Amino acid sequence: MRNIRLRLAYDGTNYVGWQEQPNGPSIQAAVEQAIEQLTGQITRIVSAGRTDAGVHAIGQVANFQTISNIPCSNIQSGLQHFLPEDIAVVEATEVDEDFHATYSATSKWYRYVIHNADSPNPFIRRFAWQYASALDVVAMHQAAQLLVGTHDFRAFETQFPNRASSVRTIERLTVGRHADWTTWSLSPAPPVSEVEEGPFVWIDVIADGFLYNMVRAITGTLLQVGRGRWTNEDVLRILDEGNRSDAGETAPACGLYMVEVNYDPVPASSGSGRAGNRD
Repeated sequence: MRNIRLRLAYDGTNYVGWQEQPNGPSIQAAVEQAIEQLTGQITRIVSAGRTDAGVHAIGQVANFQTISNIPCSNIQSGLQHFLPEDIAVVEATEVDEDFHATYSATSKWYRYVIHNADSPNPFIRRFAWQYASALDVVAMHQAAQLLVGTHDFRAFETQFPNRASSVRTIERLTVGRHADWTTWSLSPAPPVSEVEEGPFVWIDVIADGFLYNMVRAITGTLLQVGRGRWTNEDVLRILDEGNRSDAGETAPACGLYMVEVNYDPVPASSGSGRAGNRD
């Protein structure tokens, strides 16, 4: 039995999310149908994260097992032939039988994109949160550093409790302003905090796992700092008290991207990392 690892990119606009659900099309169902059409086998596929409705990916990782002897290069092109245009197979590789896209992950990187300009751009309305009010990106970045480290993030989790523990470790959280939008690229620029001139605000979060809507709730909270409505002390209070109603709004799904999933070693064997699989 072979274990095939896929890197996927997709526009999540027209999907109910990664996970197969009865109320609409899912990324998982589309990929599984493509695998069945290519190999003739009914196959279940697992992913690094169950992205929600409307959330995009440029670095989703998934794996499935198969007895097919189709070469990986042909698996990539073959699956693409059966997939809709808004889902792309970026890579297909054969990995160790112990590799599991969910449980072998050690960390994940998400990027939230805000188009912060007076006039909306109709061509990116499905791919960024269009927000006209002025934002102090320096203040947002400074407040974001208060969330770096190991904390109980229940204040940033929708419908707490969704898991046994809401403790997660954020390795890096940066907020920066940029002239362009490299999320178009399948090899995105690394997270940076330098403030440039430009309408795009990137919020990059790298963590060992994520709670339900965690990145979008953090984004909504930092937005209040950027508007000058909240201070660093407010962010610390929200984090310490752990009440979701005190934190900022849940930012729209359209601005969120799964950028990259990290594995150690890459991607030979399963590790002990507990990167959460609901984002």
